[in-house]
Amino acid sequence: MIASGGSRVQFADGGAADLCIIGGAGHVGLPMAILFASRGLNVIIHDIDQAALERLAAGRMPFVEDGAEPLLHKVLADGALTFTSSLADIARVPTVLVTIGTPVDEYLNPVTEVIRRLADDLFPHLSADQLLIFRSTLCPGTMDWLAAYLKENGLVPLLAYCPERIVQGRAILELQQLPQIVSGVTPQAEEAAARFFSLISPSVVRLSPLEAEFAKLFCNAYRYIQFAATNQFYVIANSAGVDYSRVVNAVRTDYDRMADFPGAGLAAGPCLFKDTMQLLAASNNKFFLGHVAVLANEGLANYLVERMQDRWPLRDKVVGLLGMAFKANIDDVRSSLSYKLKRLLRFSCAEVLTTDPLVTKDAQLLPLEEVVNRSDILVLCVPHEAYRDLDIKGKPVLDVWGFFGKGCLI
Repeated sequence: MIASGGSRVQFADGGAADLCIIGGAGHVGLPMAILFASRGLNVIIHDIDQAALERLAAGRMPFVEDGAEPLLHKVLADGALTFTSSLADIARVPTVLVTIGTPVDEYLNPVTEVIRRLADDLFPHLSADQLLIFRSTLCPGTMDWLAAYLKENGLVPLLAYCPERIVQGRAILELQQLPQIVSGVTPQAEEAAARFFSLISPSVVRLSPLEAEFAKLFCNAYRYIQFAATNQFYVIANSAGVDYSRVVNAVRTDYDRMADFPGAGLAAGPCLFKDTMQLLAASNNKFFLGHVAVLANEGLANYLVERMQDRWPLRDKVVGLLGMAFKANIDDVRSSLSYKLKRLLRFSCAEVLTTDPLVTKDAQLLPLEEVVNRSDILVLCVPHEAYRDLDIKGKPVLDVWGFFGKGCLI
């Protein structure tokens, strides 16, 4: 186990930790680990990414998260946060929180085998008096299956599902502001989970495990459908020669019923698309709105390239893409549609240049000034706040978001 100084430490028998978060160096687990540690718990972060653990132990966040790094420094100084890559360290820890969810395979079906393998790995280290909480997306029915599977193998821990509903980059704030959905396979597990989250959440909302699994999927699929609707509206308006951003701003103005109406943009990310696919699978592919939403959101990049080809001789043009993260003001590129747009444009134009002020895990990114200077056409893929006062040097800009004051009609 890595202590904050990077040395090896061993907890005394009986356990010195209150909480272990499996997958705790990621976007879901890490903010929770830091926040619970700041509330007086001794927290172990478990992760197989040794480099990430060493970075955290040195007091450096591996990704953008508002307000996290100063709090990380504090809990490290207090000795409230330690790190491990061994599942054996969960033994005798009262609460174990799992942030590993159900991914989808190449056919967009849920990979439930991940949960079975994790359960098999946890068996030697769990006991019946531990609270085992799952946090990330689960295919509906997973908790009931897992409870039966654990029981068949002679283990009946307090098993709970408490889905995460946090906006990435704002977890430290929202975990303390938003109600927490809790569910338990037994009333005792539900009550234990409610007490646990009351340490950081203002209130809890109780559901059955199956209800909670659907609640998580409904939240993300509904948001994905909202983006699909606005992206379809954008295509309709833009094709008619109308500045869609002006329409959106008009319908929002002093009209509460449309206050949350999103603008158009390359809507993606690691959760919304994936969870829409999970709901499709859970409904035996009868979630027709989900199918349409995928076509609308994934198709926006294709539409932009088609319209650019109609307006400019792209074969002779250098196109610069501004922003490669999956949304504004974060550094996460997972499932970012900016990369789909890049792939499409590489077959249509002379060269594609990319830049992002926050992303650090793409060796092909260039400095912003170089991309602006070398490009014939710019595309605002992500409206990072860092671009607010950008000098585009008179270059034409495709701005679906209306970030620069007006949308570019193409």
